[in-house]
Amino acid sequence: MALGLYISVPFCRSKCSYCNFASDVSSRAVFERYVDRVCSNIENAPQTARQMGGRFSRAVDSVYLGGGTPTVLDISQLQRLFVTISQNFQVPPGAEITVECAPGTLTPPRLETLQRLGVNRVSLGVQSLVDQEAASVGRLHTRAKVLDDIARLRAAGIGNINIDLIAGLPHQTVDSWDSSLSELVATGVPHASVYMLEVDEDSRLGRELIAGGTRYHAHFVPDEDLTADLYGMACERLHAAGVEQYEISNFARAGFESRHNLKYWTRQPYLGFGVDAHSLLEGGTGHGVRLATPDSLQDYMAGRPVTVTEVSARAALEETFFLGLRLNPGVDLREVGRAFGREAAEAFCGVIVENVRAGFLEHEGERIRLTARGRLLSNEVFQGFLSLATPQV
Repeated sequence: MALGLYISVPFCRSKCSYCNFASDVSSRAVFERYVDRVCSNIENAPQTARQMGGRFSRAVDSVYLGGGTPTVLDISQLQRLFVTISQNFQVPPGAEITVECAPGTLTPPRLETLQRLGVNRVSLGVQSLVDQEAASVGRLHTRAKVLDDIARLRAAGIGNINIDLIAGLPHQTVDSWDSSLSELVATGVPHASVYMLEVDEDSRLGRELIAGGTRYHAHFVPDEDLTADLYGMACERLHAAGVEQYEISNFARAGFESRHNLKYWTRQPYLGFGVDAHSLLEGGTGHGVRLATPDSLQDYMAGRPVTVTEVSARAALEETFFLGLRLNPGVDLREVGRAFGREAAEAFCGVIVENVRAGFLEHEGERIRLTARGRLLSNEVFQGFLSLATPQV
């Protein structure tokens, strides 16, 4: 089966206050050393995969450069990454090739380079199309810059564009969110990702919210109920515009669903390179092998080893539920039974019934899927499937 390739570029122009990813601001000297190591890892991928018990394939049908902001790299560094990929993997002309970009980093030379390298999909980390909201969390772009980038991408022949938005940013109101959604729909982009602000200790804004402080505009962050309402507004507005939800946070016009991300949710094989990159390869006992690189730049550059986890039948079964339920079609219980045995599927009857009664799941025929309310509380639903004492299968 063809792989998806993920390349982590953990560098940004500035660190956003809400960011809980393994990314930061670094010098250009670090960029060069990092690209050297990533390219070396790509070249050694067949040997690494075999040593870890996974089956390696050179066939690739999706490539995704994420971060961070890949477009902060020099043009020569971007070229090296793509040349190294093409020298070590078979990437057909129809492959989906995505690069994440921060608005304002798509200089004419970089855009020309992406076009020449075969990039056919760009994801813009917009977060808000209201300038005050974007500035409050450290974004360096304006609404006008976003619209200019979209126009220039289309002029370069790259029309498969995603826009990221976050519900729950400081200063956000129903009216300002409505303005962002209206602007998003007006652009006509075929894909949108809508996330609810995560409040945890892995970001500066999250820590300030937990502490009840006022730095980073934390005292202007909407409460959980309003944030949930904003997410619901996005679902309705995008549906009305023909941009249909297909995953908890992702919406697309027909045919523009992210092929690469669908690999994650359907347990297809993928291979990741760089800081905090994850992989799922076929092999092991038959349920796959998961690999994870170090989640800090220092440890990755020091050559700390990859973490290897052989996916047990139980783990694969749990993943089938909590990853499959992220998708709007949900999980087909007949397929679960065929893959893991009827008894394994039936062991989840209790947790399914409990979530149906709570209004988090709907059960139609042999298929279960999250309700609108269930998507808002999806982590609680998933925990029920993870904590279930599954019999050995």
